[in-house]
Amino acid sequence: MLQDYLNDYWPIAILLLLTTLLGIVAIGLGYLFGPRRSNKRKNAPYESGMSPIGPGTRQLPVKFYIVAVLFILFDIEVVFLLPWAVIFKKFVDEGLGNFVLIEMIIFLGILLVGYVYAWKKGAFEWD
Repeated sequence: MLQDYLNDYWPIAILLLLTTLLGIVAIGLGYLFGPRRSNKRKNAPYESGMSPIGPGTRQLPVKFYIVAVLFILFDIEVVFLLPWAVIFKKFVDEGLGNFVLIEMIIFLGILLVGYVYAWKKGAFEWD
């Protein structure tokens, strides 16, 4: 029984192995056959044909990263909420409506705690 169940996963294991091997081969070929002649001019930063003024990189405030992480967090919430809402009637017809509804309320409650925490920390305030 377990052997039959595990046999269903062989195509996934082979795909993971092949993609890993392909990535290693591509990086290895680039390392072996790629150009390695570097000089001061090649290593200099290039910006529209003009010599750059100041540092090549600028430090961004952490606020940008916090906004990006919060966007991804609440975007993932919608990714889980939409399919659940689409098939909720099927769960009600099977007699699991209350259980599934309570589980979704718990999920939304956890997200609400995260939302309130981010709000109290001032993550939504833009300076």
